Amino acid sequence: MKLSDVLVRCLVEEKVEVVFGYPGAAVLAVYESLRSSSLHHVLVRQEQAAVHSASGYARTTGKVGVCIATSGPGATNLITGIATAYMDSIPVIIITGQVKSSLIGRDVFQEVDITGATEPFIKHSYLVKSAKDFPRILKEAFYIATTGRPGPVLIDLPMDIQEEQIEYHYPKEVKIRGYKPTIEGHVGQIKKIAKLLEHSKKPLVCVGGGVVLGNASKELQEFIEKSDIPVVHTLMGTGALPTASEYNFGMIGIHGYKQSNWALKHADTILFIGARIADRAVANTGIFNENAHIIHIDIDPAEIGKITSATIPIVGDAKIILKGLSSIIKQIDTAEWRGRIADKKEVKEEIHPSGAVNPKLVVRKLSEMLNDDAIVAADVGQNQFWTMRNVEIKGNRKLICSGGFGTMGYSLPAAIGASIGNRDKQVVSILGDGSFQMSMFELGTLMQEEVKPIIILFNNSGLGLVRELQRRTELKEHGVALKGSPDFAAIARAYGITARTILDEKDVEGALSEALTSNKPYFLEFIVNDKESTL
Repeated sequence: MKLSDVLVRCLVEEKVEVVFGYPGAAVLAVYESLRSSSLHHVLVRQEQAAVHSASGYARTTGKVGVCIATSGPGATNLITGIATAYMDSIPVIIITGQVKSSLIGRDVFQEVDITGATEPFIKHSYLVKSAKDFPRILKEAFYIATTGRPGPVLIDLPMDIQEEQIEYHYPKEVKIRGYKPTIEGHVGQIKKIAKLLEHSKKPLVCVGGGVVLGNASKELQEFIEKSDIPVVHTLMGTGALPTASEYNFGMIGIHGYKQSNWALKHADTILFIGARIADRAVANTGIFNENAHIIHIDIDPAEIGKITSATIPIVGDAKIILKGLSSIIKQIDTAEWRGRIADKKEVKEEIHPSGAVNPKLVVRKLSEMLNDDAIVAADVGQNQFWTMRNVEIKGNRKLICSGGFGTMGYSLPAAIGASIGNRDKQVVSILGDGSFQMSMFELGTLMQEEVKPIIILFNNSGLGLVRELQRRTELKEHGVALKGSPDFAAIARAYGITARTILDEKDVEGALSEALTSNKPYFLEFIVNDKESTL
């Protein structure tokens, strides 16, 4: 059996239904095998979008995302998407074509050492040297991508090996020497955590993306309601607890809320769950009380102690550890402490000039109108924080974005991937005019796949977040004005997408309603004043 046929058959064994890719000479054999298979191939317009779409698909379906690209520039175009998936712990399998085995290292046409190039920001990678090893490699790749801390795994497959004949055999089990992720938290450490929290006057839980990715929201809610401990969250932890929960005090960090950052600074015990304690979350908040006890739960032991030492470190799966904590934790009297945090909430009167639309109002109105199982993909920039701060998480809603790497151009391909994996759900992509111009070619993929996301573009004629940071630090604005931008709505119409441009707030609700009830892809451009801030 030809190895490329084995590849496709193994993907089917792994219950893969969709692959995102862009063909080329170095993967012709793979594409010929795909042609006669049951797998649905999504032809993206640029390889980076293949990884972002696979990521959006994975994050909203619970399945592994799979993408394919050719050698050379096809492979290198994947790099930003791979780094994005790695930073946010998304399980993606990347298959790249490579030049013939006998030519590797000779700088032949479209040769690149993609395993070496991605080594610092990928969970694992393989260069296939023997055809008979391939089924084992693919099985290991899926296992590595989905166990422990999830992440991307790359398989580089030379052209000649794709054509080799081997006997089909796909392993049922995986045995990788030295790779045994810790899932169960240490019982003794769990008991110590409960005891420390119970003796704290101002305990606080800070949740990160690990709780969302680990499907531990239910367990978190049970633990919080039993213990009465207030909660704050990182950017990637948005959605771990319903927005309306009385215990949820919002996002921390430089774009977070005053009350959540205050709570982080004044807590005497902080329980971090599935959070990297990264610089964007804690650097500008005065970190936290230097005398505070730090408890850190994470499935990746490398994250514990990376930023700050932990009084009680514990490695394991957030879902399992939270179940263990809930079974022994006692209720803590935090009424006064929660009241003090609530008193720090800042209510701002939002004033903005006429002739433009308040983006926060748009997102809030959108949130009111969305179904409880809607998926919202935010891009990077001001639009990201307008979205993360104003979309209410309730029911089974999912809110995804590029967190750790901050990749512009993420939202549209991610929303397309989410739409392909969830054709019966509302999907919304929210972008700025800068990020849209990094991915607007994917409108072609959207139309080809006949998916129906709503695209919301906030146009403030520039790189809004950079401009805001320049203003905050009293620097002069430079290099941020996007002059010469096209008529974005006209571009959407050129692809066959219904599009509107909104300049007045009285038209916001009607435009959103029209888009959400249209049952077709819809493009809404909202003109935003350049002085609108994220806060």
